[in-house]
Amino acid sequence: MIKVGDTLPAGTLMEFVEVEGNGCSIGPNPVDVTQASAGKTIALFALPGAFTPTCSAKHVPSYVEQHDALKAAGVDEIWCVSVNDAFVMGAWARELKTGAKVRMLGDGSADFSKATGLTLDLTARGMGVRSNRYSMLVKDGKVAVLNNEGPGKFEVSDAATLLAQAKA
Repeated sequence: MIKVGDTLPAGTLMEFVEVEGNGCSIGPNPVDVTQASAGKTIALFALPGAFTPTCSAKHVPSYVEQHDALKAAGVDEIWCVSVNDAFVMGAWARELKTGAKVRMLGDGSADFSKATGLTLDLTARGMGVRSNRYSMLVKDGKVAVLNNEGPGKFEVSDAATLLAQAKA
């Protein structure tokens, strides 16, 4: 399992872009994790799935609400990672009105989640292998803080917790 001090695993996440610009075409675009995190401070949080109750009602909204405070604390970007495809993540972004505040990144085959070792097997519930719920503060591609939730919990991966850690 990934831990503080480790480098994020290399890989590609997918992001649905609705407005063409900065070299990104409309539709799914690849995001190289190594390149996208280089030289930046990233508030990265991951969750089991788009449109699921806790994720939609609490987890993503906490980061949208704390966007300005996280930026003021030195965070360059906020990433939400879920084992969903880019189309689902794009639809979820529209539903939750994340706008330019949170990058909604799909890990469709769970490759990134598996590489971090932070997976959750929900096969018995018909959802397959998913990401566990966690948050991390990433500085120049390295994990500076990691908050991994216990099964069924939402206690330490919220934006307020990561904001306090970013300010420390």
